[in-house]
Amino acid sequence: MRGAPVCTEDCGSIRLPQPLRLAGALFKTAIVFEPIARASSGRLPMSPRSPRHLLAKTLTAAAAAYQAENIISHCPQCAKPCCRLDQLVLELDWKELKAIWQLKETRKEFDQRLAAGKGPKEIRAGNGLYYGHQKACPAFDEAHGSCKVYDQDIKPPGCSDFPVYENDGDLIADLRCEAVDLEVLTDWITRALGPGYRIVQSADEQFPFIVTLLVTRIAAAETSSRRNATKARVQRQ
Repeated sequence: MRGAPVCTEDCGSIRLPQPLRLAGALFKTAIVFEPIARASSGRLPMSPRSPRHLLAKTLTAAAAAYQAENIISHCPQCAKPCCRLDQLVLELDWKELKAIWQLKETRKEFDQRLAAGKGPKEIRAGNGLYYGHQKACPAFDEAHGSCKVYDQDIKPPGCSDFPVYENDGDLIADLRCEAVDLEVLTDWITRALGPGYRIVQSADEQFPFIVTLLVTRIAAAETSSRRNATKARVQRQ
């Protein structure tokens, strides 16, 4: 769930990642408006041909490959499935909500019912979107630990991104997913990027299970030095 809003263990607060901007409270909790992993960098939008854009594309592809290899295969035996939404908040648009919750009424009718307190207790509305929390997603197959809409268009994008996703040229890992191994992930990303980058882990101070893999370029001289050192080790062997 890309940038899954954070709910503390007692659900005393939920933190929503940018660009979400909600007023009021969700699930009778306080809302903190800041990125899930770190404050906004204030950088200008990336040009499609800029190095940062190319880096973002590489990280996005590497994250998807890592999840396909290491995360998805673990889902059937996961002890704490994210789809139960006990700690995570699922963001949905109207089309996704209507299909997954199998709603028959119009959006206007549903919004009125929700506002009157007669809608699903696990759903809150805000900023033109809907948020599910504290009850398992109806598309979750508890018996098989799988998603009933996995390959369908109505699957929320956040479900595909969670627990590892690219964010402004860095990578975010959510350790609430028990299958995430930071050492394996770091090695995976290092191989995908090549020798010209350095990766440093940085845990969020308030929510330490949110870890940013900060990606920075290594100076050309340092890169050359590392390559020479590697060659020297190989020759000695």
